Amino acid sequence: MLVALALLAFAANSLLCRAALASGRTDAASFTSLRLASGAVVLVALLRLRGLAPRGDAVSALALWGYAAAFSYAYLGLTTATGALILFGAVHVAMSTAGLVRGERWSLPQAAGTALAAGGLVYLLLPGVAAPPWAQGLLMALAGAAWGVYSVRGRGGGDPLARTGGNFVYAVVPALALSAATWADARIDARGATAAIVSGALASGAGYAVWYSVLPKLASSTAATLQLCVPVLAALMGVVLLDETLTTRLALASVVVLAGAALATRAGASRR
Repeated sequence: MLVALALLAFAANSLLCRAALASGRTDAASFTSLRLASGAVVLVALLRLRGLAPRGDAVSALALWGYAAAFSYAYLGLTTATGALILFGAVHVAMSTAGLVRGERWSLPQAAGTALAAGGLVYLLLPGVAAPPWAQGLLMALAGAAWGVYSVRGRGGGDPLARTGGNFVYAVVPALALSAATWADARIDARGATAAIVSGALASGAGYAVWYSVLPKLASSTAATLQLCVPVLAALMGVVLLDETLTTRLALASVVVLAGAALATRAGASRR
């Protein structure tokens, strides 16, 4: 149940970011700063209630900021579903590879499933009429890599809420620096501000705390594969709430990526 709640929060992040930036009345840097700041406020408040102090680290905070910033700029040119598929496909590849480096061993079906998921992403990004903009696609892939780093580091010891809160607090610093550097282009409307606050306080702050409370109980490859359910949730949300359409290319890529994820997950469960 906690995993399902966290995955729903991840999908909501894609929806909220796309809703805020699609109109062009909110810039990516301002959205990122407000998102991280509101998440930090909520998490610090929760820590105060528990009598705990934030305990983040610089590397994880930079990875969190890198993910959030690249995520926002990527959604300037991607639909909700396309962005989520690229993001979590990249996360799957990054985390599975990290698990392999850390000593997790794959069976042949696991390796085939991961390769299939990666192949689905390559197909989605290949040049063509229905392909997403390559620059935004690359930014979202980089966001996925940064999220993969952050997730792998989140498997460490200590209280997950304290670590998440500390990382959010530290990540506000580079976010504000980016906003200051792009001050001339700064703009935000009521819809963008509301989406950023909800994304930061609930979908990010609370959602990440839930995710990291269960992450130590999951293998890296399993955690990465579970996150590939997010694009499906995000696609449904985008169609229902933002009137977005699913292209044939995106539908085929989704089938390939999710089939690879299912193969890898089933093989991993069988081995355990």
